Amino acid sequence: MARLSRFVEQPRVVLSGSEKAAVPTAVTLKPTPPRSKLTVSVIVKRKQPLKINRRGGRASGPVRVTRAEYKKQHAADPAAITLVRAFAREFKLKVEPDPTFVARRTIRLSGTAADMQKAFGVVLEQKTIDGVEYRVREGGIHLPASLIDSVVAVIGLDNRPQAKPHFRIRRPNVESTSYTPLQVAQAYQFPASATAAGQTIGIIELGGGYRQTDLAAYFRSLGLAAPAVTTVAVDGGKNSPSNAKGADGEVMLDIEVAAAVASGAKVAVYFAPNTDQGFIDAVTTAVHDATNKPNVISISWGGPESSWTQQSLTALDAACQSAAVLGISITVAAGDNGSSDGGTGNNVDFPASSPHVLACGGTKLEASGANIASETVWNETASNEGATGGGVSTVFALPTWQAKSNVPAPSTSSGGRGVPDVAGDADPTTGYTVRVDGQTLVIGGTSAVAPLWAGLIAVANQQLGTPAGFIQPAIYASKSASAFHDITQGNNGAFSAGPGWDACTGLGSPIASKLIPLLAPADPTPPSKPPTKPVKKHKKPVKTKMLAKKPAKRSAK
Repeated sequence: MARLSRFVEQPRVVLSGSEKAAVPTAVTLKPTPPRSKLTVSVIVKRKQPLKINRRGGRASGPVRVTRAEYKKQHAADPAAITLVRAFAREFKLKVEPDPTFVARRTIRLSGTAADMQKAFGVVLEQKTIDGVEYRVREGGIHLPASLIDSVVAVIGLDNRPQAKPHFRIRRPNVESTSYTPLQVAQAYQFPASATAAGQTIGIIELGGGYRQTDLAAYFRSLGLAAPAVTTVAVDGGKNSPSNAKGADGEVMLDIEVAAAVASGAKVAVYFAPNTDQGFIDAVTTAVHDATNKPNVISISWGGPESSWTQQSLTALDAACQSAAVLGISITVAAGDNGSSDGGTGNNVDFPASSPHVLACGGTKLEASGANIASETVWNETASNEGATGGGVSTVFALPTWQAKSNVPAPSTSSGGRGVPDVAGDADPTTGYTVRVDGQTLVIGGTSAVAPLWAGLIAVANQQLGTPAGFIQPAIYASKSASAFHDITQGNNGAFSAGPGWDACTGLGSPIASKLIPLLAPADPTPPSKPPTKPVKKHKKPVKTKMLAKKPAKRSAK
């Protein structure tokens, strides 16, 4: 008998965090056909962990590196790549070509359902959820013991939907006010005739599409040139417009708001399937896109933290941390279902709850020109118009830069990160006038706030001459309070607005003219070899005193 190969003969271990819960309402149809083909993404560990600057102040957070330094120090561990490739060969899985896989730490493996089940120790079944058939796995992923320390996540075995878009179309016959994105920008004091020329805004979409004719007509109505929009396909995703009240509303809202307030910026839209695999692959593709090079990324999709597996939370948060060290800002909608996030009890939305993104909450804005008459927490749940998300993470710990913000205590020992960080107009009754599939609609939701802030950061990048990158330490500094409209009225269910940061609107909505100067990175990428000063020669040895370093002050909650 031929000798058993090394992976087959090894004991199996559950990949930590891979456990996927059953859906109570799912109806089992049949086993997944053994010869059906699928592709999974295997995310492996880094060569070296990313560095976090603990000095406090503006520099607190991930230490910025160049793309070359990132690839050299923090990309995929070569030993892990070798192991996964050998594993794939043994189980008849094909390694799909991908020029960015080392930076993305993602190895895509394709094969039959039968071989995937053997390789990953899972059972795949076809089930219907809400009337739609999906490929489903439940329980954990079981890997050979020698792979456990090298693999962070295996995603793609299950293709049920992961996220929802966070936009709300204003209902007909509702008393309301609406604004163009330019009018909202004026209310928030974006610099007059602001431009984001030379910048690229990345937008993540998990469905829907845009029509170039709509963009041309819309920007012509604003008196602006239509933006140059590039489509990037991820995992088979594509620009597929079909329904103004479906995901097209999300796509067009994102593009039109971001490109209007950041005139001159290019837009790269990353289309991916609505799965945890598609979502994570889209973000890693955008972060490591060396062709389009977005320096700010807008995300208007998400779901309650409890709807994600721990491995997916970890993998997507790691992608956002990679963006932070590369000087890329990520803005994320905080959700449209108030403090419950559509579930029971209090929940926050992910990826808005990642401490490496700018979480964007919503307000109800009454303004004329640059004068804001009233701005309160968006909460129209009484009329079924939604409310801003916000609360406290049960997964991610309180960041150092948020330690003095009086974030409410978390319900778990591992949690503590407060959501959102900032806010902007989101109420559909004071929404944005946009064009979708030939129709003029008024749309709100925190989906509008993420591209609004992405546009603001793109303008800041152009004015500062350098990417702002990870801005949380700067905006949470005490001197930044005057750069925000502090929202003190309203609630999102469990949490109420008040002076300073709150779990409804964060620090508040922007006063852009005051905020932009604060976003200049105080800790630019250091040269690899700092210049040295010539040493003066002395006739006699010079005595020096060795000064002991003072211990760093620890932030207290």
